[in-house]
Amino acid sequence: MCTSLTTCEWKKVFYEKMEVAKPADSWELIIDPNLKPNELAPGWKQYLEQHASGRFHCTWCWHTWQSANVVILYHMYLDRAQRAGSVRMRVFKQLCYECGTARLDESSMLEENIENLVDNLITSLREQCYDEDGGQYRIHVASRPDSGPHRSEFCEACQEGIVHWKPSEKLLEEEATFSGASKSRAQEGSGYNFFSLRWCLFWASLCLLIVYLQFSFRRSTFL
Repeated sequence: MCTSLTTCEWKKVFYEKMEVAKPADSWELIIDPNLKPNELAPGWKQYLEQHASGRFHCTWCWHTWQSANVVILYHMYLDRAQRAGSVRMRVFKQLCYECGTARLDESSMLEENIENLVDNLITSLREQCYDEDGGQYRIHVASRPDSGPHRSEFCEACQEGIVHWKPSEKLLEEEATFSGASKSRAQEGSGYNFFSLRWCLFWASLCLLIVYLQFSFRRSTFL
């Protein structure tokens, strides 16, 4: 039974996609607000989505805000003999920083975001429960706009000790290299680089021409 429109949408998308990904197996999705990270029963696997995008609405002061740091915890189990699997899911809440109420608010998500997140979940399921190559994860941290810095004191996941994933040094290095190359191309397009190979050849040819003309002038004078 669905407790909200978002819950219904999650289950609808999950069941439709699992029917395509693993039609021979029966899977269920259970919303569990008491799910704890790293507290796994034997045979269960864990997947943590650390930077989902969602919108929050305070039921006390009606303030709304967007966050690209919504944390979603999944515990997954596949009974290979019964060909049945189960996913327990918890979407961590956030506190309203406008009114300061202690009431935790749930996030709502666009259908497109839910589909991408379910794709990520299925990728992890295939890797951890089926020992398959799950493919590429759909959502990249650099593509997620955010309204401002993440405030951990208002985040339920942070308060429970979940450390949010941060871009690796390699990702930051690649992004810096890309930004530097783009800036260099922009500078080349907006002005002339007098130290480029083309300009060096031009100045060398001009110097040779001047020397040749001087030599020819002196030779004609002596004659």
